[in-house]
Amino acid sequence: MTFTLKIENVNKTFGEIEAVKNISFKAQVGEVIALLGPNGAGKSTLMNMISGFIAPTSGKIFVLEKDISAAPIEAKSHIGFLPEGSPLYPDLTVKEFLNYMAELRGFAKEKKKQHLEEIIKTAKIEEIISQKIETLSKGYLRRVGFAQSIISDPEILLLDEPTDGLDPNQKEHMRSLIKALGQNKTILISTHLLEEAESIATRIILINKGQIIADGALKDILFKADCSNLDAAFKKLTQGVCE
Repeated sequence: MTFTLKIENVNKTFGEIEAVKNISFKAQVGEVIALLGPNGAGKSTLMNMISGFIAPTSGKIFVLEKDISAAPIEAKSHIGFLPEGSPLYPDLTVKEFLNYMAELRGFAKEKKKQHLEEIIKTAKIEEIISQKIETLSKGYLRRVGFAQSIISDPEILLLDEPTDGLDPNQKEHMRSLIKALGQNKTILISTHLLEEAESIATRIILINKGQIIADGALKDILFKADCSNLDAAFKKLTQGVCE
C-alpha cells in the first residue's frame, strides 16, 4: 500500500507547552480525514508542521516518501494549504492575488488564464474577482484562500477550518466540493464540529491536548475512544462518541 502522507512520532513544544505529543498516522489517496478536537487541541499546529511552515521538535513527516525536513521544496510542491485566518495580500485584488499565486506555482502564461477561470468558478468567487482583498467578508476570504490552495491541483490538501465564516449555503457547497476532490486526493481538514466531520470525512482522528484519542471511521470509533481523561469541552464536542 502506497501512503501519500506519513507522520511518525511527531512532537511540538513551545517553551514548556506541549502542543503536539507523539502523534503518528498514515494517509492515502481517496481519504478525507477530519482532525476533530476543541480549540487548543493541537490541530493547527499539526497542520502547520505537515505543510512545512513550522518544524517539529522531534519526529518525521513524509510527503510522498520525501522527508519534508530534508527535501522541503519538493515535498511542499505536492501540498495545497488553507491555513487558519486566511493570510492573504490585502492590497491586491482577488484576480491579482490568484495570478501571483499561479505564477509562484510555475504556470505558463498561455495556460494560466484558462486554469484560473476554472478555479474561480469552482470556488464561486466570480462576483468579487475585481475587489481588493481588504474589502472582502470573512466568508469570501476563506473562499479565496481555498482557491489558492487548489491552484496547483495538489495531491495533498490541508484545510484548516475550511467552512469558518461561511453561511449555510456556502458551507454546503464547500463540503460537497471537498468530498468530490477527496476521491482523487488526500485531504486533511481540521474542525471542532462533529457534524462537519461526519458529513465530509471518510476517517476521523480525535485529538485532545495534543494527543490522538481515537482514529477510524465514525461507526468504528463510537464508544471506543479512551475518554477517561478528557476535558469538558472535548466531551461536549464529541457527544455520541465519548459518553
